[in-house]
Amino acid sequence: MIGRLPQTVEVCHKKYAVRTDYRDILRIITAFNDKDLSDKEKVFVCLRRFFKDSDSLPKDQVTYMEALKAANAFIECRLSNDRPSPKVVNWEKDEQLIFPAINKAAGMEVRSVPYLHWWTFLGYFQSIDRDDLWGLVLTIRQKKALGKKLEKYEKEFLAANRDLCSIEQKEDRQTPEDQIRSIYEQLVKEGGTDNG
Repeated sequence: MIGRLPQTVEVCHKKYAVRTDYRDILRIITAFNDKDLSDKEKVFVCLRRFFKDSDSLPKDQVTYMEALKAANAFIECRLSNDRPSPKVVNWEKDEQLIFPAINKAAGMEVRSVPYLHWWTFLGYFQSIDRDDLWGLVLTIRQKKALGKKLEKYEKEFLAANRDLCSIEQKEDRQTPEDQIRSIYEQLVKEGGTDNG
């Protein structure tokens, strides 16, 4: 229906109520990007988080596959193409860049509202000004992922902000104390002693 935000999806010719708040969808995306979860665990998280009554889904592989397809179609706002596009957003890493840009597009602090439909949130995300900080980072990532040439100012920004423009989150940096402890342990392994 035009102008209405869906609250259900169809799985094997039956409608199921789903969680449509953007926070729930971001949790699903985070689970799918979690390298510590198996594929089976990712599917479990998706179905449990997405379907309000996931226990009501018939327990067979065909239904689970259809349910997963329905969840994926909803998350992609039914705009999926057949070719996977390169990953250019890391929702966890980029949170502090994304939300100010979304807030600007929405004209409000979206994290303070109790409910915001995923498709509305995605609409705000797609309306982000490309001249803002997040827009620039996203443009650089997209161009790099597609092998396109960067403009001079984009190259300069990338050179000065490599971590910001990287899609991957750096591992937690060691504190100076942890670095010293690590060096000490390495020295002890290599034959050093406590008394020099």
